[in-house]
Amino acid sequence: MEISGYQTRAELLLRNYMVSDSFIIYSSVIDGIFACKLVYDLSQIFTSIYFKCYAKLSKSQQVEWNNRSISTVHAILVTTMSLYLAFWSDLFSDNQLSGLVIMQSSTVSTFVLGVSVGYFLTDLTMILWFYPSFGGLEYLVHHLLSMIAVTYAMLTGEGQLYVFMVLVSEATTPGINLRWYLDVAGMKKSKAYLVNGFMMVFAWLVARILLFIYLFFHVYIHYDQVKHLPSFAIFLLCVVSLVLTMMNLVWFWKIVKGLKKTLAKRQ
Repeated sequence: MEISGYQTRAELLLRNYMVSDSFIIYSSVIDGIFACKLVYDLSQIFTSIYFKCYAKLSKSQQVEWNNRSISTVHAILVTTMSLYLAFWSDLFSDNQLSGLVIMQSSTVSTFVLGVSVGYFLTDLTMILWFYPSFGGLEYLVHHLLSMIAVTYAMLTGEGQLYVFMVLVSEATTPGINLRWYLDVAGMKKSKAYLVNGFMMVFAWLVARILLFIYLFFHVYIHYDQVKHLPSFAIFLLCVVSLVLTMMNLVWFWKIVKGLKKTLAKRQ
């Protein structure tokens, strides 16, 4: 009878844990989608009041303006949380005694990933709806790969450390959006536009080139743990990381080329 009682309590705890975990996942994704809608509406209101150039934009440009507000807010929040969880907190520390580092997760980390899934779903929907105005095939590939990897880590709790490392690359998004804002506002010849170009090159080099090199190094020195991941997780880790790295290198070359062009025009 005593053993049966312990078994019943264990099953009840497991059932409660699964229900609680599912609630976190679904609520975070929904919160992410509603947050995107809220930011879009607030951007539409405040931009029309404080930026005179907004009224002169086409309808498509106004939608893109507000869409970029969403990606900017998401980038700031997810970069901050990713840096904290991946590098400053003890969640993914090698000193953890509760299991493999690459298998670690928490309620907070899962919730952050869920919010990002909500963002990627929203942004991907808008890209498809206005295709190709908001970006071509490369943006679709980038968002699809990112969403699949983030969703897998959210649902399984596996490889969350590497997902957060990749999400730190969102730190480049505010600079990219600011460049677009300056462009449509007719400020391509301003000093702010030039400074933005240099900042983009630096941010891209750190967040999308050097950080990815560190990611591959971390995978190498933790291969004894990585090999315990399921085959699909290893596939995602290898394919998504490599494809995004190649895309980052191509985009970095374009950014540097664009900065050189801007400097040449000022001479």
